[in-house]
Amino acid sequence: MSEPTDIDNDDEAFAESTLTQAIENQIETDNPPAAKAIFNKLTLVGYEREEILNLMAHVLAVEIDAMLDEDRPFNTQWYETALRALPELPPENQ
Repeated sequence: MSEPTDIDNDDEAFAESTLTQAIENQIETDNPPAAKAIFNKLTLVGYEREEILNLMAHVLAVEIDAMLDEDRPFNTQWYETALRALPELPPENQ
């Protein structure tokens, strides 16, 4: 049987993969527009694709955590503002 740390690592990898896929979908569909804009901006200033996706996924994770903690809908305005502030990361607790 797997050790608990293996399960935690699998869960973490799944969450990271899911968040990254969500970011890639946002960029592809240009929804929200800030996703594609910030991806292009960070690419132009020399960030690698994987690093950009990780930064953007971190912002999405912070908003999802806040949503769940506060039992509220997704705050698109906060999310887009936080994306536009990249590469500066938002605080963990908004």
